[in-house]
Amino acid sequence: MRRWFVILVPYLWLLVFFLIPFFIVFKISLSDIATAIPPYTPTFSITDIGGFFSQLDFENYTFIFQDSLYIGAYFSALKIAFFSTILTLLIAYPIAYGMARAPREWQPTLVMLVILPFWTSFLIRVYAWIGILKKEGLLNLFLMNLGLISEPLTIMNTNTAVYIGIVYSYLPFMILPLYASLEKINPALLEAAADLGSPPWKSFWQVTFPLSIPGVLAGCFLVFIPATGEFVIPDLLGGSETLMIGKTLWNEFFNNRDWPVSSAVAVVLLLVLVVPIVLFQRNQEKQREAGR
Repeated sequence: MRRWFVILVPYLWLLVFFLIPFFIVFKISLSDIATAIPPYTPTFSITDIGGFFSQLDFENYTFIFQDSLYIGAYFSALKIAFFSTILTLLIAYPIAYGMARAPREWQPTLVMLVILPFWTSFLIRVYAWIGILKKEGLLNLFLMNLGLISEPLTIMNTNTAVYIGIVYSYLPFMILPLYASLEKINPALLEAAADLGSPPWKSFWQVTFPLSIPGVLAGCFLVFIPATGEFVIPDLLGGSETLMIGKTLWNEFFNNRDWPVSSAVAVVLLLVLVVPIVLFQRNQEKQREAGR
């Protein structure tokens, strides 16, 4: 009974907080917009189940894939999330490597410094970048006082500001998995490579980096997935030309009050993110089984 209880609890959690809400959203995505409360039809009716299902259709999905706005929003969100993930990885890896190679007594303090931004509201941290990146902000004032630029740079309301906001906000999600992987590497392996005549850079690429790949993959997933559906950062730091699917979904849901189309957008976004991850995990399991 204890074993079944331990197994049942996470499955009940997924059922209540993921599957049931997902099916509700999926049902709304098959409905039609209506001037009512709620703003869609049909609503579920136990007395007329047959008529209820007969009114559902996939017209919203057809509309999404025929409209260039949504297709462009998906590709733009994936592009921004991909390059943001690469930039985050390039910045986070040296930091995590330095943390893992720091003296043991300093490592808890360094980890605390990494998670320290989480003690502040996410919205406040993003708002702070407005004061830094705007034309009369701290960054332009600093560069102009140093004589590096003669006039303020236009960074706010551009994709560059969105990249900066995403990299800054999700950097801890990349650092912590990398640190966990790098910290587990036995220093004796690097010493053995050095004894065999391997230079430090070669030891890094042949020993350290391959052993840290699980942390790299975990960090990339933790950054890429939420960055794809990000709304706050593009809305506050991006301009009118910054097209991301999270912002498009918000506009459909709250401004246009088109719940069926916005639900279809959310379902497609979930499938775009989940299906490749599931296929990747199955491929990894097959490779592990083949290597045994």
